[in-house]
Amino acid sequence: MKNIDWNNIGFGYIKTDYNVRCSFKDGEWGEVRSTQDEFVNLHMAATCLHYGQEAFEGLKAFRGKDGKIRIFRLDENAKRLQSSCKGIMMASLPVEKFEEAVIKAVKLNERFVPPYESGASLYIRPLLIGTSALVGVKPASEYEFIVFVTPVGPYFKGGFQTTPFVIMRQYDRAAPLGTGTFKVGGNYAASLVAGTHAHEMGYSAVFYLDPKEKKYIDECGAANFFAIKDNTYITPKSDSILPSITNKSLITLAEELGMKVERRQVHIDELETFEEAGACGTAAVISPIQRIDDYDTKKSYVYSPDGKPGKWSEKLYNKLRAIQYGDEPDTHSWVTIVE
Repeated sequence: MKNIDWNNIGFGYIKTDYNVRCSFKDGEWGEVRSTQDEFVNLHMAATCLHYGQEAFEGLKAFRGKDGKIRIFRLDENAKRLQSSCKGIMMASLPVEKFEEAVIKAVKLNERFVPPYESGASLYIRPLLIGTSALVGVKPASEYEFIVFVTPVGPYFKGGFQTTPFVIMRQYDRAAPLGTGTFKVGGNYAASLVAGTHAHEMGYSAVFYLDPKEKKYIDECGAANFFAIKDNTYITPKSDSILPSITNKSLITLAEELGMKVERRQVHIDELETFEEAGACGTAAVISPIQRIDDYDTKKSYVYSPDGKPGKWSEKLYNKLRAIQYGDEPDTHSWVTIVE
């Protein structure tokens, strides 16, 4: 293993020792097995290549001050993958198989879990693909489940800091009754043009409005949106939003900190009334929003004139991170300790 500078690691793929796999054939899931092979041998007519039968998850493992490795909300990721499988007609992976495979992948690559003081973590990527050779749009009868891991630093360079977002109405992330609530590759492919356009303009991500009326807030890039106003944590409710496990966790913590929580339709006009705003997800935990520029109306909604994260964003970020690293008690059983 080459020397890794844990304190300056980026967010990308680094080769580790093993990945873990499990095959679905003849109507049942096989045994979980490990391999050092980084490649997948696929038939050229596999359904994942032609009809988008592909779903994935993203979660993290953290090394605590006590040296123990903790995986955050393993069961929730397993259940969300099952939801994605149902959404695009793939064989559903049992929660137990998911957990077995993830724990095995982390154990086999334990030396790649960054040290506590580095602020880095082990990113875990479970992936499920249709492998049957089919020409004709129908679900596969064979599937491959793969889990690989890679050590990562903060998603945004500089870590927990504010970034600007932009509203561009010419782009939608997902259709109103489409696959927006599932974690499937097609949603991310659909966001690449908008995301690249936003980056070229100096923004960290596109701020999406609802795809039907363009009146309500949907998501920011590949993350859920939240705002703070009058001691209340507000987050959009929509049929085209991926249910973020991080957002779900922050809602619980917000209530514990004495905040009210509202999960509802959020009209774009409310943007000017918020005190703080942020994007949340596994990669960045919380990415506080400095400002949101409306490309069409030329309005700008500023939440951090001095570039510093808001007090509630900071409190929530620190509390969630403390649970992930084992610095605070895990009162909700969110953490799986790798023995």
